Amino acid sequence: MKTRYSFGGDEHIFVEVDEEMSLDAFFKSLSMTNAVRDSNIEGVTEICPANASFQIKFDPDQIHPNDMLAELKKLESTAEAAEKRMTTRIIEVPVYYNDPWTHETLMRFRERHQDPDGTDLEYAARINGFDTVDQFIEAHHANPWFVSMVGFVSGLPFLYQLVERERQLQVPKYLRPRTDTPKLTVGYGGCFSCIYSVRGAGGYQMFGITPMPIFDPEQKTSYLKDFMVFFKPGDIVKWNPIDRTEYDRILKEVEAGTYEPKIAEVEFDLDAFNKDIEGTNAKLKEALNVG
Repeated sequence: MKTRYSFGGDEHIFVEVDEEMSLDAFFKSLSMTNAVRDSNIEGVTEICPANASFQIKFDPDQIHPNDMLAELKKLESTAEAAEKRMTTRIIEVPVYYNDPWTHETLMRFRERHQDPDGTDLEYAARINGFDTVDQFIEAHHANPWFVSMVGFVSGLPFLYQLVERERQLQVPKYLRPRTDTPKLTVGYGGCFSCIYSVRGAGGYQMFGITPMPIFDPEQKTSYLKDFMVFFKPGDIVKWNPIDRTEYDRILKEVEAGTYEPKIAEVEFDLDAFNKDIEGTNAKLKEALNVG
């Protein structure tokens, strides 16, 4: 990995840790942004982390751009030496796959899709070599996912699958974006899954929907009263497939203010994960008492 630095106007520096997403690149980016925050560099006004990169906003009246760049480069060696482990949380997220609402939406936009005669799940299953949609859905929820970034729209998590690279699901975005996507749609683009936190335009394939709110600017949701955004980078997600009855039950609990996501605290060690991916995933799922 060779880090690339570039200026964005007079007030930003963009740092690209790697050209492709990997957990190694994420951990280096995380370590560097943590180091920037802990260093209290004069003039830094905002730190914006992404999947394998980050951007720093600074006040050029307080620190010269070249001096800001030098400070960041000094922190890179510190980040490379940092331990690649963290205490985080694994969260069970219920998903109603093949639901009627995303199905109705995706059928309205088939002219913008690679496969106008099928559905998003049928297309994703076929290009990933699965014989059936059910097999693809199982591959999507069988192993945990790592939240590598939160953003694009408020509260939207990008999730990276915790499996060997050759087993990762890959699905391109729509040929042309939709003008509508249901709120809480579970989407997919490239190698990333996501949850659309609000209704709006979108280009990711649509696989299902969750009844679990992840963004609440009014902070009325029981588990979002402390902060309006649920996810943060480093969280781990285990999708839990549900049917319509379970979806409706959870939705009623959310509306009544009694629903609480299933969460467990876990240790994630990147070196241990790389040595034994299957064993690490089994321990993560065990923390939630799921198979």
